[in-house]
Amino acid sequence: MSRILLVEDEVVIRTELRRLLVRHGHDVIEAGSVEDASADHDLRAFDLVLADVRLPGAPGTALVGQCGGAPVVLMTSYATVKAAVDAVKRGAADYLSKPFDHAELVALLDHHLPGARPAGSALPDVAKGASVPAPPAPPVPPTTEDDELDGMVGGSAAMREVFARVRKVAPSEATLLVLGESGTGKETLARAVHRLSPRRQLAFVPVHCAAIPEGQIEGELFGYERGAVPGAISARAGLCEAAEGGTLLLDEVAELPPKVQARLLRFLQTGEVRRVGATRARRVDVRLIAATRRDLVAMVRDGSFMSDLYFRLRVLEIRLPPLRERPGDALRLAESLLRRRAWAMGRAPLTLTPEARAAIAAAPWPGNIRELENAVHRAMVLADASEIGLELLGLDAPPQPPLTAPAADAHEGEPPSDSLEGYFRRFVLEHQHELTETEIARRLGISRKALWERRQRLGIPRPRS
Repeated sequence: MSRILLVEDEVVIRTELRRLLVRHGHDVIEAGSVEDASADHDLRAFDLVLADVRLPGAPGTALVGQCGGAPVVLMTSYATVKAAVDAVKRGAADYLSKPFDHAELVALLDHHLPGARPAGSALPDVAKGASVPAPPAPPVPPTTEDDELDGMVGGSAAMREVFARVRKVAPSEATLLVLGESGTGKETLARAVHRLSPRRQLAFVPVHCAAIPEGQIEGELFGYERGAVPGAISARAGLCEAAEGGTLLLDEVAELPPKVQARLLRFLQTGEVRRVGATRARRVDVRLIAATRRDLVAMVRDGSFMSDLYFRLRVLEIRLPPLRERPGDALRLAESLLRRRAWAMGRAPLTLTPEARAAIAAAPWPGNIRELENAVHRAMVLADASEIGLELLGLDAPPQPPLTAPAADAHEGEPPSDSLEGYFRRFVLEHQHELTETEIARRLGISRKALWERRQRLGIPRPRS
């Protein structure tokens, strides 16, 4: 049993994390601040320290160097990413950006703990207060490098091509552009590239450009000198400098305002960063990965994105296909999520009913992997038995094929019935007389505009009232 010191000032978060760690066989000691932890406990008596960066009094980074040989893992919000990265450079073991998945936290701690507990060992039953053997893990089919890569799962031809491209570009120092719809896993791919690269031991700094107010993004990326921006009572390094030696991910790079695009282009051309208000530039060694769901070519045409910057970003390019273009991967991902979440939650493995499996495989998943993750998580929370049925996923059962084959010329030119467009056609034709357009769109998981566009493309007119 590993002894972990948990330092977190938010009582609700601290309680939830303590329960999670206890459920996974750890002895957890809590503290609300660095001062309380130092006063009440010998910091060198723990196997690992998990601390929030932003705490009342001294920050969590102050624990680095005070805990003997125990690894210090930091939890950080966007605003304190730089502090966490600096702490890693000074000796912290790792950091997690909030919000994070429980499975991600457990896996990270097990990685840093000496003699990590293998999956399937005894777990304490929190409800009864007794230690009981964990249920046996479900059989996991052997995976190969063709269907899994550093957190990404996919056996379809499209994903095997992506995995092969990742392995090729990871050792390179060239700028990488990752394209894909929202929820396809662009950040996961960027992390895989970083962990397979020579920079894996140094910082990976993700920045969501759309989440930072336009007036602050320049200072956040490139830093500023004292007094250069409102409220700047001291100089501050930007996230480009925080990623020194490692990898910087600019997610939704298309949302950068023109002024910041120009500064980013200059950074890519020279490898130098000049803070806002500074007179001298600093050389920074960073590999840049940019990601976006937008059509950059169209944005270059209409003048909203700099053409020079586009070509600088697109030295290497990987397109992540949406889930609807990855036959069989939705089911593979769902089963992988069920295994990982069951392990992280310390509960018996769950299986999918045949109806649920069929619905997952046939659903269009407009929200891609993120939507699938939410559906699986919701079903696990609501499940009372060992099986997850269709009703818990919130999906409609796929329509059954007709018992008799239609005449050869009945639907000449139609898409195959087992394709996504074939499923769309069948669903709309079978339900359009009993459901409104809004209800049809909701059940298909698309907007009314997308429903209208698909009707036009497939030649499915709306029925007359």
